Amino acid sequence: MARIDCLGAGLVGSFVAMKLIELGHTVNVFDPDPSKYLRDHRNLRVQKIDAMEYCMDFENLRGADIVINLLPGDIGSDVTEKLCEYSIKIVDLSFCEDTPDINVGKCTENDATILWDVGIAPGLSNMLLSEASRLTGELEFGEVRVGGNPSVKDGSWDYMAPFSPIDVIAEYTRPARVIRDYNAEILPALSERHIIDVEGKGDMEAFLTDGLRSVLYSIPAKELSEYTVRWPGHIQRFIDQRKADSLEIDKLLEEWKFDDEIPNFTWMQVKTKSMEGACMEWIVLDEGDEEWHSMARCTGLVTVCAVSEWLDDPEMLPAGVHAPESLSSEVISRVLDRMNEEGVSIHQIHSSPNDD
Repeated sequence: MARIDCLGAGLVGSFVAMKLIELGHTVNVFDPDPSKYLRDHRNLRVQKIDAMEYCMDFENLRGADIVINLLPGDIGSDVTEKLCEYSIKIVDLSFCEDTPDINVGKCTENDATILWDVGIAPGLSNMLLSEASRLTGELEFGEVRVGGNPSVKDGSWDYMAPFSPIDVIAEYTRPARVIRDYNAEILPALSERHIIDVEGKGDMEAFLTDGLRSVLYSIPAKELSEYTVRWPGHIQRFIDQRKADSLEIDKLLEEWKFDDEIPNFTWMQVKTKSMEGACMEWIVLDEGDEEWHSMARCTGLVTVCAVSEWLDDPEMLPAGVHAPESLSSEVISRVLDRMNEEGVSIHQIHSSPNDD
């Protein structure tokens, strides 16, 4: 089996590491403060060192079949840039603002290969938009709505962060890139707020965030948008505190701290309509299990599936930088099947051109 080096062991990183071990691989984890969710296993080696320090010497990476960057976005970009100096396979899940495609020249020069943004959104959302485009042609619109939330409101923030809370704050403040009338536009984050009905949960609120990333340039469409989904009231509280200059980041990090005792769920809708009127829609739902947060499962399973596909077919991707929508329909189909087998519900809704 393979040797996989995981840089970062937060909630998602720990899930990815343990799932890869479950598949029979040897996993080396590098994190100065690994999460409690890592469990002892003969095929797991944990080194409490800085990931960048580890990556400075190629000899450390020699022998790794794949290196997975699971670091927070504020440091993940620098690590990926360093990894591009070596002839290795890299899966980048750091969701940093500086996307890995800026390293395409360095990757080509050094025979490095990056597959990036293989989470749920971006990631699975890209794959579904790509499938809709392949099957129905140019899109009149494509919309992604996605969020991981507590199963019930708590009367406070009604939210806890499965990822780095700093990355969530960045998501709430970074302008959102969208496609409007075939052109890329920049709109304020948190704009276009609207209430949606999530089956089994009731009313939730969706608002624009900057999640489209690579599909802005890869999916032909008249309109493309991604919306984050939260319980109503959550984002208004954030806006009010920011406007009043009373948003205390350290306090927010504590109040959004993940609590594994609180039931949670992840929900995503990907909806498209082609220029010919053909409609496609997928609903993804996961409520976690006794061991893992739903967002960690949904995000990490896409990563694990992508890694497994690459290990099965080492020639799957040439040197360079590749977004998830570039994967073949066959690979995407297997990713969907595997996630369903793992208990993540992915339901395709068949609709007619007049269903809007």
